[in-house]
Amino acid sequence: MSILPPNKPQKTVDTPKNFFIYGATMNGKSYLASEFPNPLFLDTDGNASANPYPSVQLRNIRGKSGKIERSVVDQFDEIITELQTTKHTYETVVLDVIDDIVVMIEQYICDREGVETIGDIGYGKGYAAFSNIFQQLVIELKALPINVVYVSRISTREENNVTYEIPSLKTKHVNIVNGNCDYMIQAKKVGKNYIRIAKEKRKNYQRDQIADQRILTILDTVTNAFEKTRKVDKAKQDEIVKKLDQEIEEKVVEVAPEATKEPEPTPEPINAPAPTNNTQGVVRNRPRPQV
Repeated sequence: MSILPPNKPQKTVDTPKNFFIYGATMNGKSYLASEFPNPLFLDTDGNASANPYPSVQLRNIRGKSGKIERSVVDQFDEIITELQTTKHTYETVVLDVIDDIVVMIEQYICDREGVETIGDIGYGKGYAAFSNIFQQLVIELKALPINVVYVSRISTREENNVTYEIPSLKTKHVNIVNGNCDYMIQAKKVGKNYIRIAKEKRKNYQRDQIADQRILTILDTVTNAFEKTRKVDKAKQDEIVKKLDQEIEEKVVEVAPEATKEPEPTPEPINAPAPTNNTQGVVRNRPRPQV
């Protein structure tokens, strides 16, 4: 009996399980997250007790000395370990909001190293430490056999006199989170109507390939959730690329005259003292000590 499968197409099962939701305050993003099956909310805004769903309050806990004794990193280690190793009925974990979690991780690293900001840690070690912790968190959450929902606030960006609504999470952090998600969805309130729009997706998901009916029910409320990506022909693609190149060139030309302009000479003060070689009292820059 052959161990090879039959040489014919088979019906695939392809259910998305990682989601990035963003929107303005009270625009329905947490409500959308609550529709996922059996959610556990990891809450950052202090309203865990007001949430009708099971929730854990995330925070850095300081001791009497003012130092962080139990960090949000410690909490995540405990929560993820329990979700991996114990029997439970949770099918979704919701990080509400991921923006605050980023700040808490930075606070933990700064407190550990005794500095005020990540940038105060020499040789880029602070940024490297944050990136390592944050990426590991996202990867470990993705490895859980349950749905993961990241919730973010909203910001705006202006380009060519057009204002775009984007997640308030920094782009480099969005790239890490959204790069491990299947859908990016914007929750938005227009008048009295709450709408949901799929802004990005990993692939063209098909309704008949989604095995979990509950996830399918949610996606059926999201505009563009199953819209196929439109392909362009080569001529149209060349036209788009040419336009992008022209826009970049125009920006370079606009900046060039200002960049090459010689600075005006600074007038010497009246009765200025003659220059001297005496350097007594001059404070020189010292190299920062290694952390």
